[in-house]
Amino acid sequence: MVLKYGLILFLGTFFLRCSDNNTTAEKIVAQVGVKKLSEKELNNIIPDNLDDADSALMADDYIKKWIKQELVIQKANENLTPQQKDVSKELEEYRNSLIIYKYKNELMRQRMDTLVTEEQIEEYYNANNDNFNLNKNITKAIFVKIPKEVANPKLLKDMIENTSEEGLSELREYCLQYAKKFDIFMDNWVDFDLVKNNLPNEITDNERFLRSNSLIELKDSNYYYLVAIQDYRLKNDTAPLEFVKNNIKNLILNQRKIEFLKEVEENIYLEGIRQNKFKIYTEN
Repeated sequence: MVLKYGLILFLGTFFLRCSDNNTTAEKIVAQVGVKKLSEKELNNIIPDNLDDADSALMADDYIKKWIKQELVIQKANENLTPQQKDVSKELEEYRNSLIIYKYKNELMRQRMDTLVTEEQIEEYYNANNDNFNLNKNITKAIFVKIPKEVANPKLLKDMIENTSEEGLSELREYCLQYAKKFDIFMDNWVDFDLVKNNLPNEITDNERFLRSNSLIELKDSNYYYLVAIQDYRLKNDTAPLEFVKNNIKNLILNQRKIEFLKEVEENIYLEGIRQNKFKIYTEN
C-alpha cells in the first residue's frame, strides 16, 4: 500500500510539472471503477506558489481523499435500492430553496432600508434594557508594562491623569519609546480579563478588585506595571449602550429583514390572487 501511494505521489508530482505539452491526451492520475481523476483536475487543486515537495504532499493527500470518496460512492451505489438512490425530489427542493434565497437577498439588497440611526439604536436600547445584562466584567483602562530600569512611576502617573486627546497622544508616544507593552482602552469597553492576564499577580476576585482599585502599581523582577481603571461595569450589570451598539444595530436589521420578507411574500401572494395565477381545489 505504501508503495502504491508512493507511486501515486511520484506520478502526481510528475504530472503537475509536465505542462509543456498541451496537445497530448488528457492524463489520468487515479481511477476507481469507471471514474477517473485527471491531471487537469489535480492541477486546479494545487496552488502555483508551492514548491515541489509541498505540491507532491498535497497532490498525494487529494488523491487519497478522492479515492476514498469514490469508493464510498461505489459501495453506496451497490447497496442502495433504486428508490433510495433517486434524489430528484431532494435536488428540486434544494434548487428551489437556493433560487428563493438568492431572489430574497437580491430584493433586500435593492429595496430594504439598511440605515440604522443613533436615535433608533438608543430607542431600542431603552425599550429592551433588561436584555442587555453583561456576562462578564468590562472596563475602560490604561495598561503599561515597562522595564524597571527605565520606569519613571511619577511621570507615568502624571501622564495617565491627563486623559485628553493631547495627553493620551503624549502617553502613547512615551510608551512606544519605552514600554515593553501597553494598551489604552479609553474609547471602547474591553473584557477585564484582557487587562488582568497581563499582570504578574493573580487576581482571584475580579469584582472586588475593580471596586477597590482605580490605580494599580505592580512589580516583578524585570518590569514595572501600571493600570489605571477609568471605568468599569460588573457581570450582570446592564451593559453600556456603546458596548452593545453593534449588536443592537444587527438586531434592528434582523427584525427589519423579517418584516421585509413577510411583506414580500404577502405582496406576491396578493399579486397571484389579482392575476389569477393559482387555483385551490376543494372537495364538494
